[in-house]
Amino acid sequence: MASMLGDAEGLIHWGPPLSREESRSWIERNLRRYASDGIGRCAVVLRSTAELVGDCGLIRTLVEGQPEVELGWIIRRTHRGKGIATEAAVAWRDYGFDSLGLERIVSMVSEKNVASRRVAEKLGMTVEREAMWGDLPHLMYSLHRDAKETTRRPGPGGEIREHRSRKSR
Repeated sequence: MASMLGDAEGLIHWGPPLSREESRSWIERNLRRYASDGIGRCAVVLRSTAELVGDCGLIRTLVEGQPEVELGWIIRRTHRGKGIATEAAVAWRDYGFDSLGLERIVSMVSEKNVASRRVAEKLGMTVEREAMWGDLPHLMYSLHRDAKETTRRPGPGGEIREHRSRKSR
């Protein structure tokens, strides 16, 4: 995790790279989130090799003073473009709506991060507005439970197909 969070080129749209100690603090902060909120970011591991290739998850956060549940992801540069972020984010989106009963989920994405913007759009999210998050400007993508009923999911080979949730069948 420290090598991924310390990759300056890989995190160019996320923020400054983290040192090993800052990475440890980042992990500990997510463990505390699980203890207090029941959600947080977690490792994304390839089933075939058990290799850590990223992280993804939901966190409770403040965006310009307003409470939000944010869905975020980071994938190692060597594994980008393979649908891993989308697959992980779809699972977390569905868990948030179907198991946690959330009404809304946001993703805070740098305007320059075309790949993450595409992931958010594949999740069915649309840009709600520009917002400051931390000290950086972001596009606030959002999705409401009602809008999730009909979304587009990546199919075999990465093509997009319509998906209707179990509730709408």
